[in-house]
Amino acid sequence: MAKNLLLLNGPNLNLLGTREPEVYGSTSLADIEQAAAAQAGAAGGNLASFQSNHEGALIDRIHAAKTQGIDMIVINPGGLTHTSVALRDALAAVAIPFIEVHLSNIHRREEFRQRSFLSDIAIGVICGLGAEGYRLAIDFALKTLISTICMQIAYNFRDFIVY
Repeated sequence: MAKNLLLLNGPNLNLLGTREPEVYGSTSLADIEQAAAAQAGAAGGNLASFQSNHEGALIDRIHAAKTQGIDMIVINPGGLTHTSVALRDALAAVAIPFIEVHLSNIHRREEFRQRSFLSDIAIGVICGLGAEGYRLAIDFALKTLISTICMQIAYNFRDFIVY
C-alpha cells in the first residue's frame, strides 16, 4: 500500500530564505521541499509538493488530491490560515487527514495571526519550530500511515492468524 503525501504551501512561502529571515528562517522553500521528498522516499513513501500565492489554485490542488490517492496532506497555508473559510471547506470536503505547519509561533505574533481557520479540523498543528516543523510533520504522517497500513494488513489476514 502506498504512502502518498502532499506538501502544500500558501502565499508568500515561495519567498522563504529571503523574506523576514528573523521570523521565518533562512531555509528556502526549495530546500524544504527537497528534504521532505528525500525523507518520504527514504521511508518508502511519495511526496508531491505544490505552492501557490492564489487561494483558488490551492483549493483546486486539494480537490485533485482526492482522486490522486493522496493519503495525507501537510499544509502551511501562510496568511490564508487566518482568513480562508474556502480553504478550510476544501480540506473538510476531501476528508484527507492533514497536519497544519507554521514556521513561526503564530500564538506569539500579532493578534490577527493567532486564529487559524484550519486547526480544529487538522490532525495536529506544529508551529514555531522553523523548517524543522516540516520534518516533524512528515515523520508523523509517515508513521501514522505505516501504522494504518499494518492494521489494514492484519485485518485483511485475520482469518489466517493463529492465536
